[in-house]
Amino acid sequence: MSEFGYIPLPRPTLFDLVDAYERRLIEQALREARGCQRKAAGILGILPTTLHEKMKRHRLIQAHPAAESLARGA
Repeated sequence: MSEFGYIPLPRPTLFDLVDAYERRLIEQALREARGCQRKAAGILGILPTTLHEKMKRHRLIQAHPAAESLARGA
């Protein structure tokens, strides 16, 4: 507790800040490319496969319904 009677919130780490910035850049590139991942990758200067992996990490990709049912064991 601080001298002012409140508990300070934890500060974001450099990783947290870079991660959030990367997500915003990906979202912006996808908007500019009207959802075309290949064009968005070009805007960002990365390979489409790299963009796809980053989108998965940031949960910007909806899982395919068939993959969801396989994951549930259906």
